[in-house]
Amino acid sequence: MLNPTELREQCLRQKRAYEDFPFGPDAAVYKVLGKMFALISGERISLKCDPMLAQILREKYAAVAPGYHMNKRHWNTIESDGTVPDDELIELIEHSYELVVKGLRKADREKLATL
Repeated sequence: MLNPTELREQCLRQKRAYEDFPFGPDAAVYKVLGKMFALISGERISLKCDPMLAQILREKYAAVAPGYHMNKRHWNTIESDGTVPDDELIELIEHSYELVVKGLRKADREKLATL
């Protein structure tokens, strides 16, 4: 089971990812070029997700719920209770990052590729 420190480390492993605290000290936001791809608060992580995959995950795991205070179609909040395997959780962090990068302007994607 990944703890909040390990979740943080996984988020920061993404290319040019950085940590921000726009909602206060209890909610760490992870961004790439100013766009959020993850939010960690306590033992929970919220991640952007393809809507079809988001629904599948919610049906498969009780620890996965529609994004708390997020667009519920595109975000999941995952309780880090060990029921979602660590390798799958890492893949979901990477998936969230990739979705955000894909949504960046072309110039920003090109800039990111050269950094």
